[in-house]
Formats: sequence, structure tokens, C-alpha cells
Amino acid sequence: MAEFHNSDTASWDAGQVRREQPSHAPQRPPQRKRRRRRRRMHPLLFMLLHLIFVALSSALLGCAGWLLFSDFCSFNRAGSPPVEMVVEVSSEDTVDTVADKLKAAGLIDYPWFFKLYANITNAEEKIGMGSHALNTDMDYHALVLGMRSAAGNMTAETVQVTIPEGYTVAQTIAVLAKNGVNTEAALTEAAQTARFDYDFIDNESHDISRLEGFLFPDTYEFYVNEKPANALNRLIKNFNSKLDDELLAAWEAKGYDLKKIITIASLIERETDGTDQARIASVIYNRLDGPGNKAGTNGLLQVDASLLYGLPGHEGAITQTDLETDTPYNLYKYPGLPPTPIANPGMTAIEAALEPEETGYYYYALGKDGKHHYFETYNEHVNFVNSAEYYGN
Repeated sequence: MAEFHNSDTASWDAGQVRREQPSHAPQRPPQRKRRRRRRRMHPLLFMLLHLIFVALSSALLGCAGWLLFSDFCSFNRAGSPPVEMVVEVSSEDTVDTVADKLKAAGLIDYPWFFKLYANITNAEEKIGMGSHALNTDMDYHALVLGMRSAAGNMTAETVQVTIPEGYTVAQTIAVLAKNGVNTEAALTEAAQTARFDYDFIDNESHDISRLEGFLFPDTYEFYVNEKPANALNRLIKNFNSKLDDELLAAWEAKGYDLKKIITIASLIERETDGTDQARIASVIYNRLDGPGNKAGTNGLLQVDASLLYGLPGHEGAITQTDLETDTPYNLYKYPGLPPTPIANPGMTAIEAALEPEETGYYYYALGKDGKHHYFETYNEHVNFVNSAEYYGN
């Protein structure tokens, strides 16, 4: 330890270094550091203010809740003879615009709360076009029922339309237009530009192919001159309703995402009449996942239906020029799947895409007997195509 040596100004005392004041300097008394004392609120006053705050908050929430509840039950319009109003709902209306019309007619006070109720109860599917006689005694439920297409004697004209399995978006639009759902131009524009609230729809694309595979084939009832986006959304919503937990687990197990599964299903749908879909699926998967080089396919699916999808308006037999055309749907030229589904498959084709047969087939060709014939090797396939049994001979 170092020692301290300064006899003039310092001395060592009990392990402390002390600096001496000069003899002529005045001695200052030690000063204590003052602490500012905080004034504490009296506990009773704090409790009183807390209770007042809680009471005011509860009263405000209670008042807001009562106002909303009164609007929902039409209590705020009771106590006087009901006033009847006619509300017009057109093909261009949505739940939002209908709520605004009800507000303007004095039938509700809080459009946002009606919209919330309508979304929870799926009211958009229940509200129909037409002139609806409503009155101020009606609560939200009664208002929705009063706006159904069968309300009173004011009914909107409807039409039943069947969309066949395997139809493309363009074919589906043509069927809807033919049955008066709306014009082909308006439906096409909606297919290109309308926003649909589903993860599997590419809302950034402006090509109708973005809906390909997701307009579920089924029988529907539409309003004549229905809003185009609503009509298309009904088909997409039906597709989405088929995606139960079992199906979701099945394609996750396959290792393919939803779009790829639907793309495979669309190829299956367009390639067969439905009697051998699981076997067609096996050929597709064998070419995608199997030892393609050994089979001579090199990952090329060589599906005619996809080639033709990329050649809209094509007529007649496929030519060598067609086979050399540079489109992303030419699976004779590009390996793997096409960029989008090529049609809207039904559930049977989707199930075949999820559960294909296990085979060693890499080729198939249509015979004159109307059936597909399957082959494991290219030579077997060529021999059949050159035989009298082949459909093309």
C-alpha cells in the first residue's frame, strides 16, 4: 500500500486522507442537503377520486351500450306509431350502402353497428334486390328479414344457373351472361379488377386467370342483373366452403400448396371424362416427382388441354406448329405445372389430385374404344399410337 507524505497540508488519521484548511480561512459549518418533501394525497381523497372515475367510466360505457342496444332493438324509435319507409336495394348495393340507406330513412341510428351485425349474421346473403317496405318498429333482425327478396309483394327476379365441371373462367362468365346475371363485359371487368377477400386470389393481377380454379362448379340462384363482383364472389365462397380440415390436411401431406393441387386437379378435369381421374393423376405425379429422365419425359407433362388453354380460339387438331408455340401453358416445352389452373375442377378431380393411384405409368393415349390406355415406357406408348387401336388413326 502506498504511504502519504505531506507534512504541511495533510495528515493520516484512521486510514483517511484529510486536507487541512489554511489557518486564515473561516470555518464553514457542515450543510445538510435539503430534500423536497412531496405532499401525499390523503388516502380518503384518493379513494374518493378513484370511485368517481370508475363510476363515470361505467356510466359512459353503460350509456353507449344502452344506445347501441336500443338501436339494435328499435327501443329508441318506440313510443309512437310506426313510420313506414320504402328502401330500394339495387344490384349495385352492398351491406355498407344498405346501412347508409337505412340511416337516411331513419330506421337505424348507427350504420357501423348494423354493418357489424350484418357481417356476423351473413346478412349479405339474405338481403335481396327490390323495393322493401320497412318501418321504425323493426329491429335489426326484422329489417334484414324485411329486405329478403320475398318480402311483401316486391320480389327481385332470380335465375338458376348450373356451372359445369371443367369450365374455364371465360366459359363460366359466358354462361352467367347468357342467363342474364349481368353482361359479359361487366362480369369480365369484375373478374379482372374486383378485390376478393381470399388469400388464394391474387388481387394484384388484372387477368381473369387469377380466378381460374376457384369458381366452383355447382348450381346457383342469382339475381337478374346482379352486381358482377357479388355473383363471382358467390362461386369463390362456395369453393372456400369446401376447404374443410380434412382436405387441408390432405394437401399439406402431399407437400403441394393449394394452388398447385387445384392446378393438378384442373389438368385431370380437362383430360378425362371422370372415369379414370385417379389414374390420370398418377401419371401427372409420376412425371412431376418420379425418375423422369429414366422414363424419357424429363419432367414435361405434355398435357394437350394445357397447350390449348394457352391458345384461345384454337380450332381443329393440334399441329406441330402448336406444339412449338411459346406460351407458359405449353407443357411440351416447359417442365412442371402451368402458371395457373386451366379450368375449374369439381370435387372428384380435387380428390383425385389428393389421392392418385399408385402406378408406374408415364404415358397414356386415347383409344378408339373411348378409353385411355396407359404405358410405363415410351416405346410401348409409340407402338400403341402407331397401331390401329389409337383414336387418332
